[in-house]
Amino acid sequence: MTTSNLIGLSPDGLKQALLDAGTPAKQLSMRARQLWNWIYVHGAGDFAAMSNLAKEFRADMAAHFSLARPEIVSEQISEDGTRKWLLRAGNEEFETVFIPDADRGTLCVSSQVGCTLNCRFCHTGTQALVRNLTPAEIVGQIMIARDRLLDWPSTAESRRITNVVMMGMGEPLYNFENVKQALLIAQDGDGLALSRRRITLSTAGVVPMIARAGAEIGCALAISLHAVRDDIRDEIVPLNRKYKIAELLEACRTYPGLSNARRITFEYVMLKGVNDSLAEARELVALIRGIPAKINLIPFNPWPNSPYACSDWEQIERFAEIVNRAGYASPVRTPRGRDIMAACGQLKSESLKMKARERARQAELAVAPFGDVNA
Repeated sequence: MTTSNLIGLSPDGLKQALLDAGTPAKQLSMRARQLWNWIYVHGAGDFAAMSNLAKEFRADMAAHFSLARPEIVSEQISEDGTRKWLLRAGNEEFETVFIPDADRGTLCVSSQVGCTLNCRFCHTGTQALVRNLTPAEIVGQIMIARDRLLDWPSTAESRRITNVVMMGMGEPLYNFENVKQALLIAQDGDGLALSRRRITLSTAGVVPMIARAGAEIGCALAISLHAVRDDIRDEIVPLNRKYKIAELLEACRTYPGLSNARRITFEYVMLKGVNDSLAEARELVALIRGIPAKINLIPFNPWPNSPYACSDWEQIERFAEIVNRAGYASPVRTPRGRDIMAACGQLKSESLKMKARERARQAELAVAPFGDVNA
């Protein structure tokens, strides 16, 4: 008998699944709360682990349902501690990255297999869109990372995963309903328990969906801007041909909940000789004037046959100085995980090109929890 997955269901969806499986209506709320707690607070991977539930109920659940995460195909560990997982669901593969810092641990989550946007500086953009990820596959990325980091229960004070960014493969706003459902689970205080202030959704500028993201998800917003003029952005972010910079910035100015305490992050990849002049730094400041914001300057991360080079470090510093003098925080993002192609713009599920020996080694690494892996 085929079993359906309980991971990724909304609370109402979970109740309906239990009802359809024969759970008495008067028990629905209680059983749904119990299962929700075991799945998302304790990270239970099977029903047998749910020790305070009756054996008969656990057996009935196991007969009808699964708690399946995506499969770990490989796990890579960067010299700087960044971790990248290649995951498989069905016949498709996608990537998730964990970036540890002294004061936080950030998980970069994918929303699609491949991407439709074809941003010219982004490796993921060279991979055609295969499909949207489901809520189970999006939430499953967080759960797998917690499994591997020994980071349960979700309510523990010293969690390693403190932040989630929807900045992996795909455009989240082109998979809005699935991303929304997954992020509502992620920010549920009785679930994965991540503060909505620590969840950031990044978009290349799907303007009609930006207001809905603010109103219905309520997380922080990041905009992949990368240029200050339409002619350049049309080239490096082709979505700009549909939604121009002025229209995008107007959507930012009216983003629900926007305030100095809830600023928009503008992401700006530094491409040598393309968008990194000091004149463009001044234009950037003028463009976003009046929007509570910070600007992340991202040194371009190269990938095989990429058409661009990273701006010189001295030029990045001069660019940042202009932005800083205008009153905007403009941290230069330190490249992380470049050696395992896990840095910003480098994700692409090219597992078929991995040598058989390396695939076997990565599969071996994926078996042991982090404490047992020699990084």
